[in-house]
Amino acid sequence: MSSGMSSRTPGLAQAVEQQMRNWELARAQRPVPAEDASAPEVADFVTIARTVASGGGEIARALGTRLRWPVFDRELLDVMSSDDRARRAIYERLDERDVSWLEAMLRSVMVTTFQREDYLHKLTRTVLSLARKGPGVFLGRAADLMLPRDRGLRVYVTASEKRRARAFALRTNITEALAAPEVERIDRERADFRRHHFGDTANELTRYDLVIVMDHFDTEHAVELICAALRARGITH
Repeated sequence: MSSGMSSRTPGLAQAVEQQMRNWELARAQRPVPAEDASAPEVADFVTIARTVASGGGEIARALGTRLRWPVFDRELLDVMSSDDRARRAIYERLDERDVSWLEAMLRSVMVTTFQREDYLHKLTRTVLSLARKGPGVFLGRAADLMLPRDRGLRVYVTASEKRRARAFALRTNITEALAAPEVERIDRERADFRRHHFGDTANELTRYDLVIVMDHFDTEHAVELICAALRARGITH
């Protein structure tokens, strides 16, 4: 099904268009590689997985500003995965090596059989293509499980149940008593999704390079911790 970005939320459409222009500028400034040069699998990236209402979204946006990297959150990834025009713009400049790599990665990351044009296939292909094009911060959507395990930095953000229930209640204008089971339900659904599509180890904390519990940190502190981890890994300049 084809859909135009103009029918989407204007802010999201503008964000997609701006990212397309950024890629064009970067591509024009990039030196032409030698014929036998092997392209890197993916550019530098940070993935941020988080429990509900833990502050992961705010951290991702602040980190993107700090690093001057685009932030690909749930809404933007959904647009890029489902909008035919956006997907074509992402894929059209992939060469044969890119396509071969993408297909190999798609086969390796999934533990369930999926149709070639279903949502998860489109999402995984989009995430891999974005990481192939340039550095970025990926928020949620199991991006940490889709990208090469030996590259990038994987961050997990969480907080105590009480703190998250309070934050969710403020965000949705309900009581904390009602918020607590909702937070638990959404967390459970996310964990089930990851386990179903990516295997029993998908939710293990040892998959992450850095775990931040936000009860004693603010967003600025969390960004500093992530930047320190990036420097320790030799990822950022």
